[in-house]
Amino acid sequence: MKRGLYRKDFCFMLVRTVIFASIAAVLATQVPSFFTGTGQSPADTLSANYISTESDKPAAPAAASGSNVIRMRADAQGHYTGSFKINGKPVQGLIDTGATYVALNETLARRLGFTASQLDFRYGVNTANGQTKAAHVTLDRIEIGGIRVRDVEAFVLKDEALTTTLVGMSFLQKLASYSVADGSLSLKQ
Repeated sequence: MKRGLYRKDFCFMLVRTVIFASIAAVLATQVPSFFTGTGQSPADTLSANYISTESDKPAAPAAASGSNVIRMRADAQGHYTGSFKINGKPVQGLIDTGATYVALNETLARRLGFTASQLDFRYGVNTANGQTKAAHVTLDRIEIGGIRVRDVEAFVLKDEALTTTLVGMSFLQKLASYSVADGSLSLKQ
């Protein structure tokens, strides 16, 4: 009879240990994010990976440099993803320094107001998934946090060729600078 009692106690102790370890793992991964944020983000910043901007700091009365700096934290795969605004509409996307241009799919282009007559799929482009046809467009503006860039060249690909929006070099080259350090991407206008 004692043997069964020990087995029952052991199983109960093992279950409690597993529950405690699960709670500790959740706390260890989630609680630090409460301490690394700034407490508030600018109203026009939609990125889930947003860290900070210089506009979070009080501006000096005499300083009117007009520059904005934002930092984005890499996701678990090392990508800089978030919600941006293209032509004033919120869009999920990925900043891709390996993409020559901003790239979006046809469905998003239609949502942004481009008509079928504006989307002439005559350009051959090379993507990570191979060659495909694309239409060249100029976006009115792209906004990431407090950074706003106007007249950005982009290519529209068919939906089956592109599943996510890529914010490429045609956007990044219009910034004063961009850099990667300590798992964060800094953009400066």
